Order: sequence, then C-alpha cells, then structure tokens
Amino acid sequence: MFVTGFPAGAWGTNCYVVATGEGEDCLVLDPGQGSAGPLAEILRDHRLRPVAVLLTHGHVDHVWSVAPLTAGYDIPAYIHADDRYRLADPAGSSFAYAREQLLAMTEGELELTEPSDVRTFADHAVLEIAGVPLSVAHAPGHTEGSVAFIAAREGDRPPVMLSGDLLFAGSIGRTDLPGGDSQAMVESLRRVVLPLDDDTVVMPGHGELTTVGQERATNPFLVGLAADGPVAPSPMRGL
Repeated sequence: MFVTGFPAGAWGTNCYVVATGEGEDCLVLDPGQGSAGPLAEILRDHRLRPVAVLLTHGHVDHVWSVAPLTAGYDIPAYIHADDRYRLADPAGSSFAYAREQLLAMTEGELELTEPSDVRTFADHAVLEIAGVPLSVAHAPGHTEGSVAFIAAREGDRPPVMLSGDLLFAGSIGRTDLPGGDSQAMVESLRRVVLPLDDDTVVMPGHGELTTVGQERATNPFLVGLAADGPVAPSPMRGL
C-alpha cells in the first residue's frame, strides 16, 4: 500500500493519499484548508487518479476542501452517517471559530459548501475503493461520527490506522466541542485502539506518525486505560 500526506492549513490537518501503488487510483483522506495545491502536486508526481474522498469526521479543518475536490474530479465523499449532517454546514457545525470568521477565510466559492455526492458508511463496514481494503472503526468522542480507518497487516507490512482525531502522538482528540463526549472517547480508545498490535502504524489527523506500542507505553490516556485505572490529564488536540 502506498501512503503519503502533508499537513494542510492553519490547523496543520494531515491530508493523506492512499493507493495500492504509484500510477493507480487513489483515495484522498481529510482534505483540509489549503490542501488543493500540495494534493495536485502529489497526484501529478505519483501519477495517481483520485476516485473518492474519505472523511474521518466532519469538523471543518478536515473537510474544508472536500466540495471543490469532489466537484473537480467528479468523485464522491464518504463519511459516517452520524456526522453526515456536518457537511451541510461545515462552518456552523464546528464552533471553534465564529462562522463568519471561517467563511472569510475561504479562497473559492465551493469551499465550505456541501459536496454534491455524499455517501455514508456505518461501523464495521469494509470499504474497498481504489483496490484498498479499509475497515471502518466507529470511534465517537471527538464527534458523534468520528471513525478510524484500519488497513490490515499484509506480509511484512504492519497494520495501519488512519486515526483522524481519535489518537495522536502523546495525546487524543478534544471532547469539549458540540458532539464531543469524554466517556465515549474513553470507550472508543478501549475498543478501537487497545486491541491493535503494537507495531500498528498510527497516521493521525494532526502531528507526527507514531505506533500503537509507543502510545500504549507513553500516552497518558492509554497508560491509564491499559491498567483499567483513571486516565491521567493531558492536553488534547484537534479543532
């Protein structure tokens, strides 16, 4: 599996491109603010053809460019059913900034508008788009419809979790925005993250790559969970 990406926009949201290899169809994951230019360069350099956009959740920093991207390539966007409503008004449903302030940051008329072709999925779905099989793990807590996409181990290649704002290196997604739920986040970490193999590569929505083993050993949220005890406080990230 071929995976590359870059941090986009003021929030440093990681946009990923996933394919079976160079010169193939690909998936675009979480195209945030300002992602059009770097994304076009990656597609050109690696001769990739986007066939779908996958969204880990509906916060504006992860969906900023989804409408112009899907319109430009005539491709669908996929999101969990519980976050579908956020795409109707990405600015108004995030609340980290005033809606007017967010709209003033747009560069094109399609930014922060609803994509014309939106498809939903549910927990435990297995998406095989562009030849890339990804399992959907519903992980509410950051938002109601937050998910992680998991690619299983293949030969010598370790499993990969595209974690969105569920898990970061040293932290987790914040739960203090509308739709956030701290108890749901704890249960998502227990159910989705802890059973994974230590060598699972974590590609988060913000920040650097890590592994489940590294986070199990050092992330204060997971250390507490692994012992089934209280979770130590730590700064949370995400919009």
